[in-house]
Amino acid sequence: MEATTALLTAEEQAAVGGAAVGGILGLGLGGIILTALIVLWIFLIIAFWKIFTKAGEPGWKSIIPIYSGYVQYKITWKPMWFWIIFVVSIIYGATGIIQGGSTSVIVSVIELIAAIAYCVIQIISYVKLSRSFGHGIGFAIGLIFLYPIFVLILGYGKSEYKGADL
Repeated sequence: MEATTALLTAEEQAAVGGAAVGGILGLGLGGIILTALIVLWIFLIIAFWKIFTKAGEPGWKSIIPIYSGYVQYKITWKPMWFWIIFVVSIIYGATGIIQGGSTSVIVSVIELIAAIAYCVIQIISYVKLSRSFGHGIGFAIGLIFLYPIFVLILGYGKSEYKGADL
């Protein structure tokens, strides 16, 4: 009796083997995706380096996370809007933490307003980025929906900085 319970049937062995193969393939796919994202991130940093250089700012400013956003708003719009979107992001994050598992209507409304405000300001900043490099609304729509591709075009392309679109 003990010998039969200790051994796995052929179906059980196949199931265990299939799970192991699936785990290995999943890890490999995850590694490929992670590698692709890191490569894209590096290309975007280089593209922003070039964008900042075209705008007369030192390229190294594109490496520092929050500061690069500030510089982007400075060369395309007004830095004041960066601070507004920064505070809105903090409010959005804080409401998510505060809400946790509760269903407070007030916190949910504040979170929704913050999310909408963030999206609106971000869309306007993409339009301003497009205009500050001499492009129109079509390029801005590209930035909104295909941001990485259009930032690469802006950085690596022949676009010239025209000045902040105030």
